[in-house]
Amino acid sequence: MEAPGYRRRQLPVLLLCVNGVMTLGFTGACQRTNVCNESLMLEKLPACGKFFEDMMKKVDSKKWCNLTEFIMYYDNFTQCTEHEAKNASCFWPNPLTEGFITGIHKQFFSNCTSEKVHWEDPPDEILITLILIPVMLTCAMITLVVWCSKRSDILV
Repeated sequence: MEAPGYRRRQLPVLLLCVNGVMTLGFTGACQRTNVCNESLMLEKLPACGKFFEDMMKKVDSKKWCNLTEFIMYYDNFTQCTEHEAKNASCFWPNPLTEGFITGIHKQFFSNCTSEKVHWEDPPDEILITLILIPVMLTCAMITLVVWCSKRSDILV
């Protein structure tokens, strides 16, 4: 028969073994990590840019700032850059792909600056009306509630 303390001493060893298997997997230290091949990625990314450039030639340059005109081409371009980054064992996005995408943006969308909308107050007549209507409605509701509550006291 085993001593009761024997099982207690075995439990931490068993837990350490289970933790090691869960952390490292069954292959343990034999797992290899893929290193990003940046030169391969930089070699392949221009093909994505060339394809996007060819597709953008089909769109009138006056419509380059309208995303609905070329959203499918841009989606294909993005997926292409992601695919090439992953083929080179690189995460996406990474600084190199971001730099490449920024270059494409400068090439096609540098004139697409957003115009700031200049907000103005409405004329005084409209502003006063917009302020007074809620104030008057609030006063009317308070008066109605007070009047109804006093009237119910008299009827009871």
